[in-house]
Amino acid sequence: METDTDVLVVGAGPTGLALGVDLARRGVDALVVERGARLFPGSRGKGMQPRTMEVFDDLGVLDAVHAAGGTYPVGMIWRDGERVGEHQMFDPAEASEDSPYNEPWMVPQWRTQEILRARLEELGGGVSFGREVTGIEQDAHGVTAHLASGQTVRARYLVAADGGRSAVRRALGIAMTGETVDPSPTLVADVRVSGLDRDHWHVFPPADGGATLLAVCPLAGTEDFQVVARFPEGTAVDLTPDGVRKVVAERSHLAPEDVTEVRWASDFRPRAALADRFAAGRVFLAGDAAHVHSPAGGQGLNTSVQDAYNLGWKLGAVLTGGAPAGLLDSYEEERRPIAAQMLDLSTGVHRGEVRRGGATRQLGLGYRDSSLTAETRAAVREGAEGAVRAGDRAPDGTVDGVRLFDAFRGPHWTLLALGVDSPVGGVGAAVRVVRGAAHGAYGAGLFLVRPDGYVGWAGHTPAGLGDYLLRFGRP
Repeated sequence: METDTDVLVVGAGPTGLALGVDLARRGVDALVVERGARLFPGSRGKGMQPRTMEVFDDLGVLDAVHAAGGTYPVGMIWRDGERVGEHQMFDPAEASEDSPYNEPWMVPQWRTQEILRARLEELGGGVSFGREVTGIEQDAHGVTAHLASGQTVRARYLVAADGGRSAVRRALGIAMTGETVDPSPTLVADVRVSGLDRDHWHVFPPADGGATLLAVCPLAGTEDFQVVARFPEGTAVDLTPDGVRKVVAERSHLAPEDVTEVRWASDFRPRAALADRFAAGRVFLAGDAAHVHSPAGGQGLNTSVQDAYNLGWKLGAVLTGGAPAGLLDSYEEERRPIAAQMLDLSTGVHRGEVRRGGATRQLGLGYRDSSLTAETRAAVREGAEGAVRAGDRAPDGTVDGVRLFDAFRGPHWTLLALGVDSPVGGVGAAVRVVRGAAHGAYGAGLFLVRPDGYVGWAGHTPAGLGDYLLRFGRP
């Protein structure tokens, strides 16, 4: 059957846009559709973790993300109109050669989406707005998406990136298993405020220790502040401008008129939920369609973008590189355990059981147990604490004058030959080879780095490397 596109991406949030960018740079024909008339207008997902910054480096948007945001400000604690203390949101970390992006970066979600959309258009893609998917059918050859307009779109594969209330997930009959993290409703709004400095995240704890916290955070790169206010369980949250002004005035020393503009407002009840499956036939779930997080710890958007990053190269390999379709089975295998782990982390942070420390930066995540991982060095499998193993994130560094993140950047595979002889042939013209002395956490060996920046295969000699690459068609 003829298709309208190779991949239909449903939803133009950070997940869908990141996937659109990754597919476009791989030459995959993809269509991103969004039911709304425009991109999401709010700041809700505003924290970029260091691993996501590395992803954005590869996707070609890091400079724009850096220019649009800033570091998290120090929390300033207020009581009765007086400053009474300071609070660091995240544990400090030093940048290193291995990990150049050491701390979370704040960018409002709407701005992140604008940056990704601009990159998508630069690569020849775009977003089709006002196209709501209401149902899907699939067969052995593709997926037919039914739109609210009565039209249909035919694709070889479909990716649901349409949020926590995913219409595609419901159409597939895939359940989500989870829990309410906090029964207290929470208001989040983007406002303009006078009377507060932009150097601090202003925190107004409840006097009685109850569920009436107010936090007002300057949004880097904008004139806006984000207001977050918790309410007692069962409260009906007033999302009108007057309602937002009222809660700010009641919980701080500010007057209602100090909130000069309310630009966007929403409410939610923090919950954690995980889809029972991330794939069904030719349809894949990514981002909030697959996992819903408490915003505490800044894991949701980051895990979602990394879903797209994992799936993008695999779709590209199958659609343009001659890889077997079975490669796509590894998406759920690799990403669902990571999502479960990050859900536990964000829930622990929300409940005050876990600090916002190294785990929240997501640099330690990897795929050592994946069927795509081949570690051929017996000594490394048995120990070698701290050594880079197959399945791990590939660290940055400089080898023989070449920065590794520069070498990794792009849709290709990369072979690092460090302190050992590199194979003369058998790796394919599209595999970039970097040669040099043994280096840092890598030590000596051969390391084949996947297109998403994880070591897929590692060994002391090339034995088995060619056979490993054959699994992926023409890498």
